[in-house]
Amino acid sequence: MPFTIESARGIFPETLSADVVPATITRFSQLSAEDQLALIWFAYLEMGKTITIAAPGAASMVLVENTLKEILAMPPLEQSQAMCDLANRADTPVCRTYASWSPNVKLGFWYELGQCMNQGKIAAIPEGYKLSANANAVLDAIRQLQGGQQITVLRNAVVNMGYDTSKISDYTRVAEPVVPPTDISKRTKVSIEGVTNSTVLNYMDNLNANDFGALIQLFAEDGALQPPFKRPIVGKEAIFRFFNEECQNLKLSPERGVLEPTEDGYTQIKVTGKVQTPWFGGKVGMDIAWRFLLNPDGKIFFVAIDLLASPKELLNLIR
Repeated sequence: MPFTIESARGIFPETLSADVVPATITRFSQLSAEDQLALIWFAYLEMGKTITIAAPGAASMVLVENTLKEILAMPPLEQSQAMCDLANRADTPVCRTYASWSPNVKLGFWYELGQCMNQGKIAAIPEGYKLSANANAVLDAIRQLQGGQQITVLRNAVVNMGYDTSKISDYTRVAEPVVPPTDISKRTKVSIEGVTNSTVLNYMDNLNANDFGALIQLFAEDGALQPPFKRPIVGKEAIFRFFNEECQNLKLSPERGVLEPTEDGYTQIKVTGKVQTPWFGGKVGMDIAWRFLLNPDGKIFFVAIDLLASPKELLNLIR
């Protein structure tokens, strides 16, 4: 076999991903819990100004309602402690519940927390609170990012909070209800300049339609999908779960691509374009590259989704 999952990760090596995003996330994770919460609060106050508004509409608030009510009923000091516990990944009932939620549900919870802080229902950062020098530097770094990159950082900042699920023996994932696929008569097919491959086109169309059942059939049994800045997710069952939990209501707008035959009947295809998600406000799109490796049967052996460093990378398809 000419490719392994690890070697497939190296296709189209000239692709310039936005490495500043994981670097900023790492800097954020090294802050104290108090500074992390304060930075999120200050970022929330700036949304719509230097930071793009994030309003996750896909998360079902029914799933967080009880936890939100529990925090609202706490005295202010306990509210602050509960949020610090989340940042510290403490072993508390709230942190365990939070850890069980899918990323979109967590985003919805933090959006509701921000709304409650703004309304004075939940203890906000004390007036006059000053970020540490390190936290100020991280906030300035976020301000310098493009809209899609900003929200990716803030998304990961809260998604990584809560108790460590690997330490929970009876861990069960809690995700929002799966949206039914768009009716076939209402689907709009994509077109990609330079790419007519049916597998790639169907990947985009099925993802846009929330038709994850049809989408997963495009993958080889041993196939893998690599989300931005993550390790590959291997196997159809795990990939299908990822689609259901994190990819509902996406809007993919692929623009152009290149196709190259490679060893033993495999084909590698790179496509660039934009993606809008339900947890981006203001119709902010991420600049994305998809790097496909198809096996001789035309099935997806590997696909990487890369958040690009800059809009000019959308045109960077020259080998």
